[in-house]
Amino acid sequence: MKKLLSLALVLSLALTLALPVFATEPVKLKVWGSQEDQAMLQEMVDAFKAANADKTFEVEFGVVSEADAKTRYMEDPTAAADVFAFADDQLPAFVAADALYEVTRNKDEIIAANIPSSVKAASSGDHLYAYPMTADNGYFLYYDKSVISEEQVKTLDGILEAAKAANKKVFMDVSNGWYIASFFLGAGCELRVDENGVIVCDFNNEAGVKAGEAIKAFTADEAFLTGDDNILKGGIGETIAAGVSGAWNADDIKSKLGDNYAATKLPTFTMGDEQVQMGSFAGFKLLGVNTMTQYPEEAMDLAAWLTNEENQLKRFEVRGLGPANVNVAASTAVQDNIALAALAAQAPYASSQAAGLDNYWAPAEAFGTTMEAKDYTKDVKTLLDEMVTAITAK
Repeated sequence: MKKLLSLALVLSLALTLALPVFATEPVKLKVWGSQEDQAMLQEMVDAFKAANADKTFEVEFGVVSEADAKTRYMEDPTAAADVFAFADDQLPAFVAADALYEVTRNKDEIIAANIPSSVKAASSGDHLYAYPMTADNGYFLYYDKSVISEEQVKTLDGILEAAKAANKKVFMDVSNGWYIASFFLGAGCELRVDENGVIVCDFNNEAGVKAGEAIKAFTADEAFLTGDDNILKGGIGETIAAGVSGAWNADDIKSKLGDNYAATKLPTFTMGDEQVQMGSFAGFKLLGVNTMTQYPEEAMDLAAWLTNEENQLKRFEVRGLGPANVNVAASTAVQDNIALAALAAQAPYASSQAAGLDNYWAPAEAFGTTMEAKDYTKDVKTLLDEMVTAITAK
């Protein structure tokens, strides 16, 4: 009996040794990000690995900026990263190239966690193709709170009145299509690129004409001042009481205004007989998952992790990047940053700057330049008809 048991044990051991050992294959992922983000990305990925210790991850990092992501991807999609950051105006090209996995894992949670404008920027139609990461490329109003009160700053009329009373100016680069769009977008006009790559623009409709008349009245006001960012930075706190710009000028403007430094969303403007909130263009940075990845589920999980609430807060704390996450945008840390708080306040009225708007910029600049020059040889409706014809020309 003992001999039989011994024989059984020997056979069992032999069979065990003969069976192949199936080791868990590591999940190999490549992540692209800007040079400035590399150390931070490493920390985020290390935390992701620790939180997902049931799998072995091997993550390779590549330095590719958000601006260069589309170019680098198109060179060789098979060599591109599994997860990569890109600017939102590249989304249509990525979707057209079938480059991005549609976001399907925890989609509802991701949509709910981020501001609607960032979700729209990450979407094509009703399909979510990317993960909102930042929302800080936009503009708002800086102002001198010793000149303009919190009540006056709510309306463009109030701002102009306060500036004139102090013999100061209100700055906005109306000849720049990026800024002048704020009136038309606020009026409810449409500027987009359709599925055939054709620009749709109705800035010459009834609402658009009223917005154009508001621009005319603004530029005709004695307190109006135009120019580039250097004009604003040089004059704020001295000859300029308020100006429209973005977070990139925050440090310079804060140093000029000191204790009188303030910022808020863009004001309302008078359109006909009503007050209308000014809209704006905004830019977002997104994370996408490459359709060429061998590990789509893990890549989606990593992309969601890199853009979650904790890591959007980390981006703000480490690099001062404005969050797309609703909770982070409302946090004390962000709200204490006056410029980013103003940007967050403007976010509900912001529209993503779509790719393919090449025909828009020059005609918009021409209209704005005409308004700044106070050239009224043609009426506003005629000027807008000419502008829209040029924008929508095929």
